[in-house]
Amino acid sequence: MAIGPDDGRQWDTDGVQEYQAYFGTPTHDDHVLFELLTVGVFQVGLSWQAAASKIPVYRRVFAGMDPQRVAGFELEIDGDRIAHDPTMIRNGRKIRATIQNARALLQVQQEFGSFADYLWVFVNGTPLLLPAVTRDELVNQSTLGSAVAKDLKHRGFKFVGPVVTHMFLLAAGILKEQVLDE
Repeated sequence: MAIGPDDGRQWDTDGVQEYQAYFGTPTHDDHVLFELLTVGVFQVGLSWQAAASKIPVYRRVFAGMDPQRVAGFELEIDGDRIAHDPTMIRNGRKIRATIQNARALLQVQQEFGSFADYLWVFVNGTPLLLPAVTRDELVNQSTLGSAVAKDLKHRGFKFVGPVVTHMFLLAAGILKEQVLDE
């Protein structure tokens, strides 16, 4: 199993393995991008493994990670319903942010044709290769991540600070790291 456009009904997978296997693969698929962004939102304050392990749960509680359907959720009613799921990360702010992010994503799609088209404009359609560093020098922020985060916030996205956005861009293959000591 892997993260992909048709994974919305895959609820019995190992989210950590899926995320790790997919991480860094360039994608132009809005469903995949929404799923990766959601992992980033839920990762705030947690390890990436804790957030990624819930990918099957996100798919189940967020309507197969279909942004169109999630955008129709009621912030409070559906947010509370999701927060009461015993397998879910029960942070109401992150749950409501995911619903809001689906709404913002639909607005971006209307303006740019797709969320992917919007994101890839920032790198002129080619993954941006970050300067080579050793494993000890890896950073969790970048100029690009900060710029995209600022624009996402302006467009109504939530929980998309410079760190979340940097990691999201890495996960989506829009940013690429070069590690010298691998």
